[in-house]
Amino acid sequence: MRYYRLLLLPLVLTGCTTTDEIIIDEKGVSMAAYSQDLAECQEYAKGVKTGEKAARGAASGAVVGGLIGAIVDGSGGAAKGAGVGAVSGGAKGASRGEQDEVGVVKTCLRGRGYRVLN
Repeated sequence: MRYYRLLLLPLVLTGCTTTDEIIIDEKGVSMAAYSQDLAECQEYAKGVKTGEKAARGAASGAVVGGLIGAIVDGSGGAAKGAGVGAVSGGAKGASRGEQDEVGVVKTCLRGRGYRVLN
């Protein structure tokens, strides 16, 4: 159970980076126009399908974890390894999806002429 708690931490932390934390150079920028552009860019970023990436990561993590668990500890280890792999893979997939979302928003904003600082 201790291993599952440790592996849940990255899953919880993946929610820490969001498109709301993007920093732009505000000099000469109409914040009303920026708010509208940000909202539109965030809509484009929804096409990233973060949930699907998390599910694919969980599935592949379960397979790899199950294989490693079976090799190390037999059939009992396979189940534990699959669970650990699923959590780890899901967290990694979710993190990649969120990074992709942030990247889409930043690229969109740059394309609209904003200077993105982070």
